[in-house]
Formats: sequence, structure tokens, C-alpha cells
Amino acid sequence: MKVFITGGSGYIGRSTIRALIRRGIEVSALARGEHAARTVSELGATPVRGDLTDVEVLTRAARQADGVIHLGQAYSDDTAAVDRAAADALQEGAGDRPYVHTGGVWVYGDTDGVVDEDAPLSPPPITAWRLENEKRVLARAATGGRPVVVMPGLVYGRSGGLAQTFFVEPGRAAGAVPCIGEGANHWALVHVDDVAELYALALNAPAGSVYAGVGDQNLPLADITRALSHAAGHPGKVRHLTPEQAREQMGPIAEAFALDQRLTGARARQQLGWTPTHLDALAELAQG
Repeated sequence: MKVFITGGSGYIGRSTIRALIRRGIEVSALARGEHAARTVSELGATPVRGDLTDVEVLTRAARQADGVIHLGQAYSDDTAAVDRAAADALQEGAGDRPYVHTGGVWVYGDTDGVVDEDAPLSPPPITAWRLENEKRVLARAATGGRPVVVMPGLVYGRSGGLAQTFFVEPGRAAGAVPCIGEGANHWALVHVDDVAELYALALNAPAGSVYAGVGDQNLPLADITRALSHAAGHPGKVRHLTPEQAREQMGPIAEAFALDQRLTGARARQQLGWTPTHLDALAELAQG
């Protein structure tokens, strides 16, 4: 099997390439520059030069593959438009072959207890653009396409991810890890290697499927930030921020970090045989 992946040199992409190659899958990966090309090459993938705006490159690479995983994202004022055009091009090339699209559980907003993929949608502004794009992607199932959406939770592990960027690194510099409010809200966590396995499994999912990529570790932010304080080198040192202070320090993403989310990944386990193996997030977060 041959799979084309976007975002292969990124945080989740690197683990996903590893997961695919372990299965004996031949991987080609979009690479915007020399560094990205070198990164995916060292992982065992074949670089395809271009970026997410090169729709002809995307369509051609997807047409030459047996399946496509779209992990890449352009962080700009045109994020939604770029993602929509890239998804259209990739699905056009994929035809009736598997196409796995990346979403995110933040679109559910605050959840009422533990919920699954059928919960009401109430995204914060930073991720609201995903709704129409994902609806458009899934609509292709009605015309012969094989779209699947994987919605990762808060991804951690391998000394990377948003927790590292917005909590550990600032905490290391400031002497205390930030915590929004009292930290009573929950994060739906998943290890990067576990969600990479889900992406690989999703290539065999039924058309139109949606999966929450969460490891059923729905932990309070207060516990998470205490663990992160160890990774930052300041054990037990946590600085509580008001929502306004958090937004000033972190930007609009602070609203997403303040969401109270608890989700289950039961659907992926039952339908795809997904088996997350990293089940002690606090220990791994503390180790950095």
C-alpha cells in the first residue's frame, strides 16, 4: 500500500509516518522546504516538494497513492480557505480511495460529562472554521468518496505538543507553569504515538466515519499543570491566571485551553480495534 501524507514533518505527522512504515506501507510526504524534506526522508518517507497551496501537486500525489492522510495546516489568516482547497484537491486525487482528514475535539466546546462524537458542536472562535470544512469533506461519502475525520484531543508526548509550547516552556522561563483559573476544567488527552496509530487504522474505516482521537484520560487542568511544573524544572510551582491574563499571554488559544472537555474514544476502539497504550498521562507529562 502507498499512502500520501501532508504535515508529515510536523509533530503528529512524524509519529504517523512511523506508524505507517511499521505496517509495511510505502509513504510519500509533502515537504515545503529542505528541512521538511530531510525530516521525512530520515523517517523513511519519500518527499514530495510543495506546500498546501500547491493544489496540482496535492491532486497528483493523491492520485498516485492508495490512501491519503491530511495532517498539514497553514497557520494564517487564510487557514480555513487553504485547508478547504487542499482537502478538495486531495479528495479529487484520492477518488474512491481512503482519505483521512484532521479535525479536533475543541469543536465540541464544553461538554456535559463524558461524550462521544455525536455530542452537540459549540466551538470556540479559534476552531469554528473547521465545522464547514469537515461537513464538506464528509459530504463526499455520498458521491463515492471514502472520507474519514479523525479528531485528536490535546496531544502530548515526545517532548512536544501544545502543552509543551504554551505551558512548559513559558513555565521554565518564568519559574512557574501557567494555569487558567483554578484548573477545575478537564482536558481530553491523547499520546502522539497513540493518535498516530489511529490515523493508520482510519485508512480502513467506513466512508463518512468520524472518530474522537482521545485516550479516555480526561484530567483536570490543575493536575496537568502540576505535572508540567516538573517537566519545566520547577516542581509544584504553578501560577494561576485569570481568563483575561491567559488570553493576553497565550492569545486566542487560551479560550480553547479553558474548555471543560471529557470525551471517549470508544468508537475507534470498537470499530477499528484501536488500543491506546499510553495510559498514565500525568507521569509522562511530568517527565517532559
